[in-house]
Amino acid sequence: MSELQRSKGIYLLPNLFTTAGLFSGFYAVIASMQGHFTAAAVAVFVAMVFDSFDGRIARMTNTQSAFGAEYDSMADMVSFGIAPALVSYNWALSDLGKVGWLAAFIYAVGAALRLARFNTQVGIADKRYFQGLASPAAAAIVVGLVWVGSDFDIKGASVSWLAGLVTLLCGLLMVSNFRYPSFKEFDWKDKGSFLAILIVIGILVVVALQPPLVLFIAFTLYALSGPVITFRTVKEFKMEHVVGDNNDADFECEKGKEEQPPKE
Repeated sequence: MSELQRSKGIYLLPNLFTTAGLFSGFYAVIASMQGHFTAAAVAVFVAMVFDSFDGRIARMTNTQSAFGAEYDSMADMVSFGIAPALVSYNWALSDLGKVGWLAAFIYAVGAALRLARFNTQVGIADKRYFQGLASPAAAAIVVGLVWVGSDFDIKGASVSWLAGLVTLLCGLLMVSNFRYPSFKEFDWKDKGSFLAILIVIGILVVVALQPPLVLFIAFTLYALSGPVITFRTVKEFKMEHVVGDNNDADFECEKGKEEQPPKE
């Protein structure tokens, strides 16, 4: 059987992880409809865990396929597009009337456009950076706010405008041209130092102390890092660095400058 024929198959193991992530996103919607907002938020984070494994498992087992890639995008749209928008809407945005469901809709559209753009850039984009905020990170901020509110017994109606603003901004950041670190260049097979292991353990301990607050702050800082990185890496800031077709020459110029050997 040729590689072309094998690539058209449907492989069980990676698609099981994708299905588990899809189930988590679907469960988040159902839980939020029943008023179980903590469970809904946690379900989205669980979907993020499954999403981080399906692609890696496919590469490790050499079971990548076009079907798997398309299925993963469909599942991501549910887990990180529809689910966060509806969880936020059911928790707080419904009190804003039309403004609330429009904010949720803009977030969902932003996730769809972000995923579509990502799929068209596979193999040609700079692997060191994401163009626009990744949909899992945006989802973590939106449902992270819901989780924090539920954990501190804050009613969604009392912070509906804040929830609407956060949901709207996350939707816009996903379709922006801001550059976000992808961490894809990190070699997980490399031997780590004892200090690095201690740092990882320390991070896990901090997260365990107050998971909703720590995760929400961490992903919010990551979302803010995009504009900062973009402003610092471009030679002359233009509107194309924020939104629109990203055909600007400054990114390429900066990249080329980094790759040039130093002058003697």
